[in-house]
Amino acid sequence: MLRRFLLHSTKERANWPVKDTPTVWYHTFGCKANQYDTERMRQELEGRGAQTVSDSADADVAVINTCTVTNQADANARHLVRRLRRRHPGIRIVTAGCSTSFREADYQTMGEVDAVVPGHDPNLVAAELMPLGLGSGLDGEPQPLYRNARGTRAWLKVQDGCDRKCSFCATRIARGSSVSRSPKDVVKEAKILARSHPELVITGIHIGHYGHDLQSQTTLAELCEQILEAVPVRVRLSSIEATEIDDRLLDLLACSGGQLAPHLHVPLQSGSDAVLRLMRRWHSREAYRTRILEIAESIGPFGLGADVIVGFPGEGDAEFEETKSLVEELPYTYLHVFPYSVRDGTVAASLPNPVLGGVIATRSRELRGIGVEKGRVYEKSRVGSIADFVVEGTHERRVGVTGDYLRADLHGKADLGDRFSARLKERDGRLMAEAPEIATTP
Repeated sequence: MLRRFLLHSTKERANWPVKDTPTVWYHTFGCKANQYDTERMRQELEGRGAQTVSDSADADVAVINTCTVTNQADANARHLVRRLRRRHPGIRIVTAGCSTSFREADYQTMGEVDAVVPGHDPNLVAAELMPLGLGSGLDGEPQPLYRNARGTRAWLKVQDGCDRKCSFCATRIARGSSVSRSPKDVVKEAKILARSHPELVITGIHIGHYGHDLQSQTTLAELCEQILEAVPVRVRLSSIEATEIDDRLLDLLACSGGQLAPHLHVPLQSGSDAVLRLMRRWHSREAYRTRILEIAESIGPFGLGADVIVGFPGEGDAEFEETKSLVEELPYTYLHVFPYSVRDGTVAASLPNPVLGGVIATRSRELRGIGVEKGRVYEKSRVGSIADFVVEGTHERRVGVTGDYLRADLHGKADLGDRFSARLKERDGRLMAEAPEIATTP
């Protein structure tokens, strides 16, 4: 059953007549899965006649897709709502996403918000503003996403939710259990998106569990094989657990000739077994370490990123040193370092032995510094080699994104969406490349 919007009927704004063709501005907080969900909302509203605008000053409606991964993410969304209301008193503000699902009451009581959608359903977002249209399809099934308006690369969400129970995570509470899309639907959407985008990024909340809930028991590796056979563009995996990269998927990464991009983002969270147990992670420090080294030995060049949580309750100096030593050992090319954020309703919120904020800040700076230096070393090792580029950015400034997830300034003629091979060079401490006269576009 579809949940109804909460409307602030006591306000004059709630009684505004709905335009036949409202202009809509979108803002997304959080992960690639959230960005994909915003694209679905945009497509649904455009299918019903709405017009998308790039400036909130031109909008009748603002749709804010929220994130709840940290307290700061929640705060950022509420801050944006208040700022929009101050700057544009006449705009209608709709909030949706993980934060509205996890902390719905906070948005219901915000006087600046006109409608709250708990979750990410594009039909619920659209239903308040416009009559039924494209999204449901004649057979009641959701339509595939036809393009990502936000940029060159397209997100391709293959599953939602998570069955793991990490003690710190509010996203799994907001998103629910893992639900996989059928391989047929995913491949169909991949073919459509490949017409407009030179790269597809496979995303979800826990893509390593793709297919576990399907009768066919299709694995992520098998799905990737089907996608690679169906589309001529580059395909990239988003965040995936190291211990869920099986040998079949590793073979694709190593032997696809770059069609499956040689890049992985593998959450670490902590390099201490004691902290991993408190986090309720399902792997050990050694299992993670061993698998990453096996993968790195099989792929080259290889871009490797990770998430690390600093200051989790119970993380003493010894536990932090274990994390630091593992980060120094493994061949990361970048790091995302997050200070621990208490999330009400999670198991970790009641854990003893909190870490002082000043200690967290110092440790975070130290890890970030290590990550930056490892990235510099890797970039220098790639100078002089040939790389596979996809052009993204803006019309004013274009950059090339390599298969192993480096970004280089481009010289020469390079249009957004072009794909080409060129030699990586260095100029003034920055990577750069010369775009060829002729590039491949989808």
